Order: sequence, then structure tokens, then C-alpha cells
Amino acid sequence: MFESLAQATGLKIYPRSVTEAGGTTYFLARGPQGKVLGIQGDATGFEGNSQLLYPLTPANAAALRTRLPWLTPVPLRLRTSAGCGDRLGLATPGHIRALRKVGGIAPILAQQSMRENARTLRTPQQVLDDAMWGVFQEGWCEPWGADADHLKTPTDIDICAAAGYTFYTVDPGDHVDNAAHSASLETLRAKFESLPWDELEDSPAALRARTLGRTFDLSTFTLEFDEASLLRAACKYGRAIAHAKRMYRHLAAVMGEQAFELEVSVDETETPTSPLEHFFIAGELQRLGVVWVSLAPRFIGRFEKGVDYIGDLDAFEAEVLRHVAVLHHFGSYKLSLHSGSDKFSIYPIVARHTGGLVHLKTAGTSYLEALRVTAQVEPALFREILDFARGRYETDRATYHVSAELRQVPAAGNLSAAALPGLLDQFDARQVLHVTYGSALARFGERLKALLDEHEEAYATALETHFVKHLRPFR
Repeated sequence: MFESLAQATGLKIYPRSVTEAGGTTYFLARGPQGKVLGIQGDATGFEGNSQLLYPLTPANAAALRTRLPWLTPVPLRLRTSAGCGDRLGLATPGHIRALRKVGGIAPILAQQSMRENARTLRTPQQVLDDAMWGVFQEGWCEPWGADADHLKTPTDIDICAAAGYTFYTVDPGDHVDNAAHSASLETLRAKFESLPWDELEDSPAALRARTLGRTFDLSTFTLEFDEASLLRAACKYGRAIAHAKRMYRHLAAVMGEQAFELEVSVDETETPTSPLEHFFIAGELQRLGVVWVSLAPRFIGRFEKGVDYIGDLDAFEAEVLRHVAVLHHFGSYKLSLHSGSDKFSIYPIVARHTGGLVHLKTAGTSYLEALRVTAQVEPALFREILDFARGRYETDRATYHVSAELRQVPAAGNLSAAALPGLLDQFDARQVLHVTYGSALARFGERLKALLDEHEEAYATALETHFVKHLRPFR
């Protein structure tokens, strides 16, 4: 059918997009002015002046979702899942090709934090619609999700709920008391008394009574709180738990009868979340009636942006075993790996011990693959981005846990064109390019997107190869 559509329109037709429903044919086409929606049949409710081709507007995306339900994100529940962040709005076709090749992984194809939205100058609605057009292009009819990532305020929830997100990652990290991790017992006692007990619907005496002196059997090991460990967990995470409760209840009220999923993330903190603290967080959330599908602790070791796990793998494996025992104790939810891109050494460990109860979250790695393609097809543009990133790194690194040394990243003029793509395999260069994405996109975004649009097949192929490496261990 797509051959006849190509003849009728004079445009390139994306074959997998061609869909017939209710006597009307829908397809995605590409012409000199970019991509357009094709509708052969009933086009009632779509905006545009043509009787066959329509612009990829938010209104037309919404109208198409009402016609083709598989274009609407849905909750993924306890299926093994992966979040595929896309800071450019062009990566979904490549992500889907990797998903098809590996099989068995439920994807979140729209995923961006409010911080990333601000830095990329995109809205939650744009992020979701860009993913949807990629889903349509590739004819992906399996369930997929949309993650409103790292939300910190009720207003963030409102914006993302209006856009149609189904997965909400609440980030109470600003309310975690990192100083409690090493505070003295005397200090902890004072902090403990000043926790927001009304918001926690609890009291110091009640928490002590139901926790101290008890042994909690987790099948493979037992947990016990003494006064110091209880107060440390409560002081470190008490305010964060109260905030997560407020966010969850606001979300539930906003969503009403619409299905949604909650992820609780405490990974962006200065100190690790011990299995005992994980147990405390889960127990308190459950007591407060919070329902969540995944939880992201701050694991031991270093989860730096764009590079492999840094730490002792044996110690990490032992810790994961205990975290998994905690999640099983409370009734299965998924263990979530944040800053999960490129952590190839730990994927087999996590996959083996979670038994599929895992969510992998990736983001900036797709942007780095975009730069790899840029280095291959337009070295001059990549040189500009590289030198600009080197100049921005010391400023832009402030909000990230990274350890790249700028002196290890050569200036563009010191490298041949053939050597440029190899920088995307070098530790320091990857991090420098990764954390400066916001500044780089503000200056080079339009040129970069135009280049990738022109070379969309090369970008999709690079992403497919890269994401197969991410997904295959979990299959």
C-alpha cells in the first residue's frame, strides 16, 4: 500500500506507519518541508488545509490518539521496563528498533525531567508528542509509557497530567537530610523530635514502639533497628517521605479515575540508601497509603553520567541482593536504576537478582549518540560543539556528580576528523559532552536537529546498536 501512497503524494512514506482503521488510512510521510501526517479517508477533527496531508501539530497528535489508541501511553505495571530519554525529540525510532531486536522489555518512550525541559526549551507536551510521532512512524503497537521525571512540586504534576503522562517520578531529594547520615546520636535525637509528625500522621513514641526491639525477617536475612539506626533513617528520610506522600495524594486527586503509576526516587542524594533505610522508606510509604510501582535508592558506588559503574562489583551485588529482599518483603515493586545509561558492568547483576522486577532509566546517552553521528557526518559542527563544551564544563558540572578532568579532553583542533567519533568512547570526553547538553543545545540545537533529521537513518542505526547493549542483559 505504501507504494501507491508514495505515488499519490510524491513523498517518502514510512512503511511501518501505514495503518487502516475504521475505513481510513493513516501514514507518516516526509517531503521537502519535513514530516507530515497523511490521512486518506475521514479527516474530521484534524487541522490543515490539505485534503490528504496535515502538519504534525499538538492538535493533530491529540486527534490521532483518539483514532489509534496504541499511540496513547499506558501504565506498564510490573513488566521489566526501560526509560528511553530523548533530549532532541528524534530518538524514538532508534529506541523502538532496539526494543524490537531484543524483545520482552516494556518501554517508556517519553521521559524528561522538568530540569531537562528547561534546558532543552521543550514542554512536557512536546516531549510526549515527539515520542508519539516516533511510535507512529515505527508502527509500535505494544504498550508504552510516558515518564514525568523527577517532579518536585504539585505544579509539575499538574502540567504533566494535562499532557497525558502515565508514570510520575516523584523526587523528594531536596527534603533528604544528608547530614543525618553521620550525625551524632545526641544530634539525631533533637532532629527526630522536630520532624513533621503531623504530616507523617505519626508520633515519636509510636514510631519507636512499632520498630525498636523487633526483628524483621526478610527470608535471606533479618533486619533490626537500634535507636541510632532508627533515628538516622527517620531523620534522613522523614521529611522526604512526608513530601512524597503530599505529592502522591495530589497526583491521585488530579488523575481521578485515570490510571497512573508512581515512582519514588531518592537517588540524587549525597549518601547511599542502605537496605535498612530502604526498608524504613518502604514501610512508611506503605503505612501512609502511598502506592508505588518502582523505587530508586541511592546505591553504593558511583553512578556518574554517561559512563560505566564506578565501584566494587562484589559489594554492589551483595547490596542489590538485600535491596531485592526488601522489595519482596513489601509486595513486589520494581527496583529502579537511575543514571542507568552505560552501566554495562552491573546490568547482568541487577537482571539476575531482580528476576525482571527492574526499571532502567536512561537519558543523556541518546544525546551522546547524536553527537557520535555528528562527528561522523559533519566534523566541523562537532568540533564547534566540543570546544564549546570544554569552555562550559566547569560551570555546567555544578548540578551533576561527575569526575571528568577537562585536561583529559583534547581541543578539537588537536584531532583529525577520523579521531573525533572516538571521543564518544572516552570517559572524560563523554562526561564533558554529556553535562553541557543544555548550553550546547541553546547554541547549536537547531543546526544539530537539522543535521540529524537529514541523517535520520544513521541516527536510528546508531541508537539501535547502542540500546541493544543496554537492553539485552535484562531480556
